[in-house]
Amino acid sequence: MAPRSIPALLAGKRPSVSFEFFPPKDDASEAVLWDAIRRLERVRPDFVSVTYGAGGSTQDRTVRVTERIARETTLTPLAHLTCVGASVEDIRRVVGQYAAAGVRNILALRGDPPGDPGGAWVAHPEGLDHATDLVALIRTLGDFTIGVAAFPDVHPSSADLDQDVEVMLKKADAGASFAVTQMVFDADSYLRLRDRVAQHRDLPITPGLMPVTNLRQITRMTQLMGTPLPPAVVGRLEAVSDDPAAVRAVGVQIATELAQRMLAEGAPGLHFITMNRSTATLEVYDNLGLSATAR
Repeated sequence: MAPRSIPALLAGKRPSVSFEFFPPKDDASEAVLWDAIRRLERVRPDFVSVTYGAGGSTQDRTVRVTERIARETTLTPLAHLTCVGASVEDIRRVVGQYAAAGVRNILALRGDPPGDPGGAWVAHPEGLDHATDLVALIRTLGDFTIGVAAFPDVHPSSADLDQDVEVMLKKADAGASFAVTQMVFDADSYLRLRDRVAQHRDLPITPGLMPVTNLRQITRMTQLMGTPLPPAVVGRLEAVSDDPAAVRAVGVQIATELAQRMLAEGAPGLHFITMNRSTATLEVYDNLGLSATAR
């Protein structure tokens, strides 16, 4: 059976649901990952993705896990691909591996500088400088559906939202047909970006959503996003900081509220960032009534 078209799924009448995993570092964490994949497979997501590690690390594991999802599960994989530390020939090789495994959906990312997500970007001497260039290259390599990243809180290297919108339009012109955002903690920021892009292009933008389940994640999320979490979100979590179970419950509730608002405002779906755990994600999913039959 041919892989399903992600843009077609996003254009459907029901919200699309997708899940994101990160590559395991060892055999124990790989067992945890596959437990989460199998649990989440039961709710029949529209697609799943596996990220690269920080600074483009774990590329080989990312490719291997993505290939295994394509071959051993009923899931449609969205393959991550970055420019970090890679020559054009390296990129061609990875795309060939994905194609050989039957993977036809690729998320094209520039990626963060190795060792310092907020540091200066330096391209591989025989590589690419921008996600736009990566999209254009992938288009020459086969019949792939290409997605890109979007940044509701503005990319750290962008001057402002206007520049971010301009970059999104260039990605679309290069051949991207959908976008997935960084994790959203402010629905208004997502809606502002979506509406600005929609004035110029028909590019569905799915918000990334992650239920915070412990306070340590807040610092990590701020580093990954390059912007602080909204004070209202941090305040709600810190108000119950002495009770881990309450922190988790509030995190799930915040994610549920964000999802409800964005879906009510016409978001084409939700991309759950799972942290390789299934329980909190499934709680939000159940809170929203997003059963496979209902979708």
